[in-house]
Amino acid sequence: MRFLITYVIGLIFGMGIIFGGMANPAKVLNFFDIAGTWDPSLAFVMGGALGVTALGYRFVLRRPAPRLDDVFHLPTLMRVDGTLIAGSAAFGVGWGLAGFCPGGALPAIGTLDSNVLIFTCAMIIGIIAAKLIQSRSKVGVTV
Repeated sequence: MRFLITYVIGLIFGMGIIFGGMANPAKVLNFFDIAGTWDPSLAFVMGGALGVTALGYRFVLRRPAPRLDDVFHLPTLMRVDGTLIAGSAAFGVGWGLAGFCPGGALPAIGTLDSNVLIFTCAMIIGIIAAKLIQSRSKVGVTV
């Protein structure tokens, strides 16, 4: 049952990404092109997502625990550090160059568009490389 619920939640998320235009790299790149063919419609998509998320967190975090787990898994790091800045920069550069972010690329994989597949492969390689670098930088560090 847990797998089915997770699948349905992912399906709803993916459909929202597709219908909102976030899986269309031309639309995303036009959103970033303020001096040219600017398309502000994605600001409404992002604003709507932010509103739903803010309300959802207020509602869900009042519960003692999530329905499908024992505890909430929330970030504990409350400061801006080099890792956060580097990750944010990599995300922004990738999104601006390719017109895809991970949330937009994954639902678009089904199109079998070579640009989507190349982006997704590069993203996976980047995730693996970041994890390797992070694990090697923690070797020998005692807390």
